Amino acid sequence: MTFNFIPRPYTVVLIIPTGIGASIGGYAGDGLPVARAIAQTCDLLITHPNVLNGAQLYWSLPNALYVEGYALDKFAEGWYGLQPVHQNRVGLILDQAIEPDLQLRHLQAADATRATLGLNLTDYIVSDFPLGVQLRQSKSGASWGTIANPDSLLRAAHTLIHKAKAEAIAVVTRFPDEEGTTALEEYRHAQGVDPLGGAEAVISHLIVKTFQIPCAHAPALLPLPLDPNLSPRSAAEEIGYTFLPCVLVGLSRAPQLVTLKEGLPLPNSIWAQQVDAVVVPGTACGGSAVISFSQTKAQIIAVRENKTKMQVSPETLGINALEVNSYLEVLGVLVAHRAGISPKALRPKISSLPRIQY
Repeated sequence: MTFNFIPRPYTVVLIIPTGIGASIGGYAGDGLPVARAIAQTCDLLITHPNVLNGAQLYWSLPNALYVEGYALDKFAEGWYGLQPVHQNRVGLILDQAIEPDLQLRHLQAADATRATLGLNLTDYIVSDFPLGVQLRQSKSGASWGTIANPDSLLRAAHTLIHKAKAEAIAVVTRFPDEEGTTALEEYRHAQGVDPLGGAEAVISHLIVKTFQIPCAHAPALLPLPLDPNLSPRSAAEEIGYTFLPCVLVGLSRAPQLVTLKEGLPLPNSIWAQQVDAVVVPGTACGGSAVISFSQTKAQIIAVRENKTKMQVSPETLGINALEVNSYLEVLGVLVAHRAGISPKALRPKISSLPRIQY
């Protein structure tokens, strides 16, 4: 009798939290090269919009799942499973506070993704009140924000889901123009924190938590003056009037969020216990997802070179992690891990097998 052994998919989660000044992945889609490289080492990559969004720049990875941050936290906890899809009908919410010309720019960008990329967008809706986004920054330097009219946002999402049968929601809100501020200037020169990232997370979290549906956000801002000293890491946000295209591309194939049915997972759904490795910045290990994954068999890999404003190392929380210097080193670790090879076997010296006592 012949047995054909089919290995289960090797699955990696890549996390680079938004709004904490990550040296790599803290700017305008500059985590995407890391995602592209890691996607070559695994069967399935699970990551979040902050990693894959690059304004009008994006790269569709056939083996990557685009999962909003709150949903990723709940996936790690075992509350949600991920159900891959061929495509989603994406509904679009526009903040009433967006000026008519800027609103038209975003609608034209949405139409462009339909005509040029073939995305399946459904109706758009304008919120019945201005959403009132305000930006904040914590003492640690991380960014966050508030929304003055969350009920208006939820009413708009409810209408798209129930009347237009939207299966994923893109949101565009009018953010305060920060031209001339120190935070913005530092961000444009790759020296500071994304001043918008924390507030963006609040908006998408609210919709995902309420409706259990994929969601991502794009800010509406007036174009900034040209800066000849602009950092390449921030440059993706300077090439157009809207950050919407990458969001629509990501949501078009974002997995649906599912729960256990009668105590059993749905066929083909993906759950936290199937994750083999989690890659995270070395000083950003305090997030809910990392803590949850540290309680599973997944190998936590912490990248020292990707510095952040946080000071939460694996040792601080007692997390058993493999610490590496760079994402280039991560690639080697993942190849070895997938092959079932101990990284110690690839070093010039290896210690003798220790004996354990009763």
